[in-house]
Amino acid sequence: MSDIKKLASQTAIYGIPTIVGRFLNYFLVFLHTYFLATDSYGIVGSLYAYVSFLMIVLTYGMETAFFRFSQTAKDKNIVYNTALLSLITTSCAFLVITFCFLSPITNVMNGEANMFYEKKYIAIFLIIIAFDALRAIPYAKLRVEQKAKRFALIKSIDIFSNIAFNLLFFFVIKPQDLVMAIFLSNCFASAISFFLLMPEYCQFRFRFSFALWKRMIAYGLPIMIGGLAGMINETFDRIALQHLITVPKGVADSSKYILSQIGVYSACYKLSIVMTLFIQAFKFAAEPFFFSKMKDKDAKSVYVRIMTAYTLFLIVIFLGVIAYLDVFKLFLREEYHQGMKVVPLLLIANLCLGVYYNLSVWYKVSDKTIYGAYISFIGAIITLVLNYLLVPILGYIGAAWTTLACYFTIMVVCYLFGQKFYPIAYPIKRLAAYLLLAIGLYFVMAYLPITDLAWRLVANTIILFAFVGLVFKLDIYKLIKQ
Repeated sequence: MSDIKKLASQTAIYGIPTIVGRFLNYFLVFLHTYFLATDSYGIVGSLYAYVSFLMIVLTYGMETAFFRFSQTAKDKNIVYNTALLSLITTSCAFLVITFCFLSPITNVMNGEANMFYEKKYIAIFLIIIAFDALRAIPYAKLRVEQKAKRFALIKSIDIFSNIAFNLLFFFVIKPQDLVMAIFLSNCFASAISFFLLMPEYCQFRFRFSFALWKRMIAYGLPIMIGGLAGMINETFDRIALQHLITVPKGVADSSKYILSQIGVYSACYKLSIVMTLFIQAFKFAAEPFFFSKMKDKDAKSVYVRIMTAYTLFLIVIFLGVIAYLDVFKLFLREEYHQGMKVVPLLLIANLCLGVYYNLSVWYKVSDKTIYGAYISFIGAIITLVLNYLLVPILGYIGAAWTTLACYFTIMVVCYLFGQKFYPIAYPIKRLAAYLLLAIGLYFVMAYLPITDLAWRLVANTIILFAFVGLVFKLDIYKLIKQ
């Protein structure tokens, strides 16, 4: 249990500042959707989808490779110097090349339809991506050294400075181009956190091991390939909406309609942020923790206890968001409420993704990262095929169903591969029963014949607390006593 407590405390340190900050970002969602029409907000959502792909390419699995080789290297500094110099070189080259071809890149992204991607939007995003790539290894160094408080502090400053810049632009400066204001806020915040990491950069020395770099690349490239496939699973839905959505007859401006649909979907997608935040906080703490435990005799039993507690917490988050969904949607302007039906689907999808991240420990600690790429490719094929089939018919609802089908499939496939190559006796049937019960309670909440909002929230709260009490009595209490 001490391992679970240690991981829980690390997750809390990593996650609480981020969670608090991202909850404040709900107010930014309200701010953005209040001032921006759905089509303008669609520009924001779709561009961030493209950025996610580039971040995978620019870090090319080097962050996870740094974790892996830091555990076994006699000289950890050479691992840090090699990884950081590699990313500095590729990030600077990326920035120079893309700025030289900025106009062609903008034209390609706009395509035949005018999607309103101005050159200045693309330019600012290239700078943001470069900043984020350069921060990857210093952040990873803090995690390896278990400096969770410093990591959380810098992450918190990043988040809160982004919020502060947004408020400054929207209420003080009041520029005409509010979309650009959102992007500039992100860029300024990234620059601040970059400079806060200077102590880590100052530890860098020009000591580069080509032999080590080749091993790190060999380890990291499958993760990059899998990451690209995984990013298709995570963000391709917004790109698919841009290219596949059917524009109704009689719509005068098809580009505006398409961006409006992307804006509605992107705003509602953010309501699943509560679960995503916990998953992200868990990943920050869990990855170095799993590597540190992999040689222990009781490693698999620790992984089982962590998986159980983690999955139960995700299920509680799912039911908690559902219970207060009528409150969460108040952060969105009314014209965005048409997309609320996708939120339960996306919550379950992200729950499956969170379980997948936990299950994926087997191929990381056994150096079989190529299987991570295989699994992600399976998910990518599902994402591409189902989006192609469903988005023209169902619009963003089809994109949500595709996301759920993808994440459920990769979760199951990862479990099956893991049981073959690195078997761990997870309590799958018990956890599945809890999830099915939570989904059943969701339908009870959804179809309660109560129209008054206050009484509806009271009833949902009673159902939620009854479920939490059941989980605590049957499982969490046992885990604490172990």
